[in-house]
Amino acid sequence: MKLFTDVFINGAWQSGTDRVPVHDPSDGHVIAEVATSGPNECSAAIDSAYRAQELWGNTPPRHRAEILRTAYELMINEADFFAELISRENGKAIADARAEVAYAAEFFRWFAEEAVRVRGDYRLAPAGDKRIIVTHEPIGVSLLITPWNFPAAMVTRKLGPALAAGCTVIVKPALETPLTALAIADLLQRAGVPDGVLNVVLPDPVGPLVAEMLRDPRVRNLSFTGSTEVGRSLLHNTADRVVRATMELGGNAPFLVLDDAHIEDAVAGAMLAKMRNGGCACTAANRFYVAREVAEHFTERFAAEMNNLTVGPGSSWETQLGPLINGSEQAKIAGLVARAVKEGARLVTGGVIEDGSGWFYPATVLADVNPEASILSSEIFGPVAPIVVIESDAQATELANATESGLVAYVYSGDVRRAMAVAANLEVGMVAINRGIVSDPAAPFGGVKQSGLGREGGFDGIYEFLETKYIAVDL
Repeated sequence: MKLFTDVFINGAWQSGTDRVPVHDPSDGHVIAEVATSGPNECSAAIDSAYRAQELWGNTPPRHRAEILRTAYELMINEADFFAELISRENGKAIADARAEVAYAAEFFRWFAEEAVRVRGDYRLAPAGDKRIIVTHEPIGVSLLITPWNFPAAMVTRKLGPALAAGCTVIVKPALETPLTALAIADLLQRAGVPDGVLNVVLPDPVGPLVAEMLRDPRVRNLSFTGSTEVGRSLLHNTADRVVRATMELGGNAPFLVLDDAHIEDAVAGAMLAKMRNGGCACTAANRFYVAREVAEHFTERFAAEMNNLTVGPGSSWETQLGPLINGSEQAKIAGLVARAVKEGARLVTGGVIEDGSGWFYPATVLADVNPEASILSSEIFGPVAPIVVIESDAQATELANATESGLVAYVYSGDVRRAMAVAANLEVGMVAINRGIVSDPAAPFGGVKQSGLGREGGFDGIYEFLETKYIAVDL
């Protein structure tokens, strides 16, 4: 497996300022040492992107589209390589990694199509005194900051629309999982992205150098996926220069099982919503609100499915649940479960860390969870499912909305009209009805309240990288 371990600036690999290890979470061993970026490298990346912006912004949309389409085809052809790389540096089960590669590649294909479909407007003003012309132009140099949990998909979900819109970019991947982003840079170079259009840096120290980059007047746009806490800090950094910001932040997704739900379907959906990527997803079901009439049946079936998962190294095809990203995450989740039990929750399955190497945590189900339990206010980001018994749709909706997060919710009911009525009252940006996965490159992804600003994917995604210009013409 060829690993790219240097920073990528102006179409060339550079050694950076220092080296940091990338670990395999399955056993903690060092996979590679990657180059970090100091002030000089970060400044050089901005220089490179700024110099390339005019030419790339004026490149015909069809040409940009063909490059993205080529990138899609390359990623699909090299899916085995990317899946293995993701699994090694992230720890996720290889089947999950393969699914991520397909999802990630689809953003290149979708935005290859959207690149040539940016809409404008031409019409006579109501007063009859002028023509109104509306166009869209690339916003310019964009800083893209991505998390560790989906090291391919979170990069392509930003790169696809940015490149389609005609923006040059600087990608800052997570230090835990930089190898996939660096491999994507190589892929895009082979697909035909010109030098300078794409740059990848690993700032160290992260906070001060990212803040400095956002102070540079040539950086016009920020797209961030990560925790709400870090998002708030970045928004403060963007405020002084009024930098455009798209924020995909934390979630605390409720999973509602109404009393008329088909339990086998609800359990299958819960396994997807909770255990995709081992629960390490902002869309992961975080709080389960189950009608009393079906709570015992649902809990029994769900716990059985969770208990049957095969835990092991992500690289094994037998593995269904890989490790967490590091020891800190393992300790955090163990602490959340211990506190929930202390507060009265009943441990149905899991909850005990086995001796051995790697940062594993078992699939865990907690029953009899009090609606006020502290675990319900935390984004667990792991394979733990707390179940709260509810008495009515109204109570389920009230509890689901009792959070500052509002990314996604899941509703299971045998009556779609009833489910739609509940969905209409949920304070979230996305709702999945009778299904466990909501994400789709063709749909707008994003949340409300403190779960984010703006949308990624769908028809909306490209406009996060475009400025609207109105021209008044007197003919």
